[in-house]
Amino acid sequence: MSTDAPAKAFVDEVINDIIEPGVERLLESRYFADLRAGTLTKRRMQGFAIQHYRHNMAILKGFALLAVQAAPRNDLFRVYAGGLNEEITHPDMCKKFGFALGLNDDDFENALPAYGCLAHTAACLHDMYLATPAQMRANALSNETMVQRYSTEFDDHLRSYGIPEEAMEFFVVHKGADIEHTERAANAIAQLAVTDEEQERVRAVCRNMAKFKLGKFESIYDEYA
Repeated sequence: MSTDAPAKAFVDEVINDIIEPGVERLLESRYFADLRAGTLTKRRMQGFAIQHYRHNMAILKGFALLAVQAAPRNDLFRVYAGGLNEEITHPDMCKKFGFALGLNDDDFENALPAYGCLAHTAACLHDMYLATPAQMRANALSNETMVQRYSTEFDDHLRSYGIPEEAMEFFVVHKGADIEHTERAANAIAQLAVTDEEQERVRAVCRNMAKFKLGKFESIYDEYA
């Protein structure tokens, strides 16, 4: 990933030293080890569909509220409305995957949040409402790098479980689209994180997000055993 801004070297450092090791730890976790081995249970696949649906709905509502709050400023309103538009189809993609696994609407709407998933979603909403612009983009860079990589992993291995092609849409879309999203986030951070204090905030977000994302999948693995 290349960036062209004063803090380019800093962004490269964060990606190489914090985000990429976090991705590797995630993909070495029990959930993805089972996925590759062909032993991931249907229940744990259902757990991802349910919990990520709930996460996507929270993010959508977060963008909606931010867009309303930013309505007096056209530039900010467009940013948040654009985020809402990009994410609007994602909950239904998760449902489509879950329906192929035997879930129904009630399973999605009445589910309780798994602890690690709730913590991850809360961290994302924190960075939407209580963080600096650079921290918000760091959240996107860290999260979407991991989503892109684990979507590729799902796309590579789920078909051996008999998942129909139409149910794979979430993973097919995210293994490609999030490459562009992470590039945008990296460029924004390179423009915004030009002080030592802001750079440390970015590092903290990325370190925490790697732990939260791993905790999300560990929680799904345990609570959907």
